[in-house]
Amino acid sequence: MHSPFAIIHPEAKIGNNVSIDPFVVIEKDVVIGDNTHIFPHAVILDGARIGRNCRIFPGAVIAGIPQDLKFMGEITTAEIGDDTTIRECVTINRGTASKGRTIVGNHCLVMAYSHIAHDCVVKDYVIIGNASQIAGEVDIDDYAIVSGGSLVHQFTRISKHVMIQGGSRIGKDIPPYTLIGRDPIVYCGINIVGLRRKGFTNGQVYLIQDIYRTLYTRGLNNTDALKCIETEYEPCVERDLILDFIKSSKRGIVKGSIDE
Repeated sequence: MHSPFAIIHPEAKIGNNVSIDPFVVIEKDVVIGDNTHIFPHAVILDGARIGRNCRIFPGAVIAGIPQDLKFMGEITTAEIGDDTTIRECVTINRGTASKGRTIVGNHCLVMAYSHIAHDCVVKDYVIIGNASQIAGEVDIDDYAIVSGGSLVHQFTRISKHVMIQGGSRIGKDIPPYTLIGRDPIVYCGINIVGLRRKGFTNGQVYLIQDIYRTLYTRGLNNTDALKCIETEYEPCVERDLILDFIKSSKRGIVKGSIDE
């Protein structure tokens, strides 16, 4: 159902059974998938690509031009996957020439007043808490939770199954399976509750804990710790994800707690 009080460009591509409420604005270069609901006063700008079964709440702005002085008007996109919810007053900017697109994946929840800047890649099942601010070219992997009021510096990487405390200021890469908190942020353990909810076995949890003890509590620098992890633990998905993430980090990873 399309409200007669919505402004919809005739060339916008609107799927089947899409609900568009009063005072919505939808520009020309927009694609919206089937069964999506656009609530009142949402603004869907050129370059928006919205999947199926999404909900875009009042005041959200999708595909605004980047807040980047290097942006020269190039044609780029902001792409939102299926079954994703964008709450009130969220802003998601489209990409720049750097990557050409901003991506928010499937089954994500982006809570009210949050901002996702240009060229970010937010993968599937990610939760971004209220009023969190995600700077340009940040990567957030599957099942990560960035709690409310967090600030994420540009180019930062947040890996899978991470839980970040509300109000955190994140300027280092966050390795997989970890629980991050305090001010300034430090490694506070692994995300045991999140891992168990996702079906990780006791053996997997204990292995991840032990690997991070090697990394953070044995008094080794990162280079020596990585060598120990490679030699002391058999190859497996969990070990290899941790190793690959840390080895590929350009910003460096979050420090361990001095209390450990």
